[in-house]
Amino acid sequence: MRTLILGIDSGTQSTKVLVVNARDGKVVASASQPYDLIPDLPPGAKEQHPHTWRDATASAIRRALRQAKATGSDIKAIGVSGQQHGFVPLDKAGEVIRPAKLWCDTSTLAECEEIMERLGGLKSTIRALGNAVLPGFTASKILWLKKREPKNYQRLATVLLPHDYLNFWLTGVRTMEYGDASGTALLDVRRRKWSAEVLKAIDPELEGKLPQLIPSDQPAGVLQPSTAKMLDLTPGILVSAGGGDNMMGAIGTGNTREGVITASFGTSGTIYACAEKPVVDPQGEIAAFCDSTNRWLPLLCTMNVTVATEMVREDFGWTHEKYALESARIPAGSNGLLLLPYFEGERTPNLPDGTGVWMGVNQKTFEAAHFARASMEGVTLGMNYGLRRLAKLGVQPTQIRATGGGARSRVWRQIMADVFNAEVVTLKVGEGAAYGAALQALWSWRLEQGEKLSISDLTDQFVEINLAEQADPQPENVAVYREMQDLQDAASKSLRKVFSEHRRFLVNRAR
Repeated sequence: MRTLILGIDSGTQSTKVLVVNARDGKVVASASQPYDLIPDLPPGAKEQHPHTWRDATASAIRRALRQAKATGSDIKAIGVSGQQHGFVPLDKAGEVIRPAKLWCDTSTLAECEEIMERLGGLKSTIRALGNAVLPGFTASKILWLKKREPKNYQRLATVLLPHDYLNFWLTGVRTMEYGDASGTALLDVRRRKWSAEVLKAIDPELEGKLPQLIPSDQPAGVLQPSTAKMLDLTPGILVSAGGGDNMMGAIGTGNTREGVITASFGTSGTIYACAEKPVVDPQGEIAAFCDSTNRWLPLLCTMNVTVATEMVREDFGWTHEKYALESARIPAGSNGLLLLPYFEGERTPNLPDGTGVWMGVNQKTFEAAHFARASMEGVTLGMNYGLRRLAKLGVQPTQIRATGGGARSRVWRQIMADVFNAEVVTLKVGEGAAYGAALQALWSWRLEQGEKLSISDLTDQFVEINLAEQADPQPENVAVYREMQDLQDAASKSLRKVFSEHRRFLVNRAR
């Protein structure tokens, strides 16, 4: 009989499942199931039904088990990673009340402002939470439901996050661990307790609707019989606490000690580091999250990474290979073509009304290859805005570990190294969040067996760097991108009022 672990990553576009050998950390099988957002919603609204994640998870698990030729008794533990911040409202019977509003939903700006105004402004909010209340976070989505759909709010019995919902489906237990909870804008991240001030600002009875908080090394529960039957698994399998995709990505990339930084280039972009103490940004641009190893995870998030590059690639009708070839023939800086990549609004900097802006369009740059390279450069510069902010808060990288779809591109990895002015490497297991979920589950299972080990012991043993894909900064390109960074930052600041006026124009035209 084998000893296998399941790592699940439920994202915005798909759910991925890895089957991992507990003895050597090798991935023995994988499967994924794609899905879409709910179409034709109002501007800024981004929603999915939690049943979509549940059904995709079940399908991917069954296919991964068949590929691994595994029996139910081979699986010892399950770990779940999920997209952060999504609001899953359950009624008393545990049924989903309405589709979940997602991390990329920017329709709750008014509710964010209302909550922070009730708390006394930005500085008071950061004192209470360690974070600002941003449209991506969960808190404003709860107030939105209370104000916009009061009948649904009256049915609300439990607030869950996406990974919590999958844990609930697996175990029948309603829990939330500190890492994912820190992204709700309801948790005081310094004390790892719900903030009474914020709860009162939304609903004095809200605490009774929040699940039990558990630490990262405590299991969420065990696999319940009804779900086990659906998955062809054995009841009683341990289900770890799990966590948000960034927290699990940190584990899966070996980012469990200070000095390592992970940069995820997926639909959104995130950069985060492991910290032994809370790292609170007085300006609220860097999220002061907890991680899923009982430490902290200072993090910046941008909402537009492959959102931008895929928009350009699909418009030109190119394959990914063609996109890379065309981009490679354009010099660093794209001859002055510069993108503000705020196609879905933006979180860092906080510009929910932002739109995409191309600067430097002229006869020389108005062609496909320039737009292709400039889109990669623009989103990387956007992420570097936050990396610079992290550095000011004392988080200094010794190495950047790149994950996500963008990390698979040789051209893009070199752009990362030059923009960040740091060594960039990839990992042999590219699905960092799913792999991190598996490693956290293995950690939890081994602790339950009576072993004494840290999560760093496991990541040191199993997380391997892919040295063949290392990129080092080229000084001449570093100098170009330093100037481009200043230009992008200046353009972003100068257009912020215009973005708000443009949003009002669009709203008025839609009436």
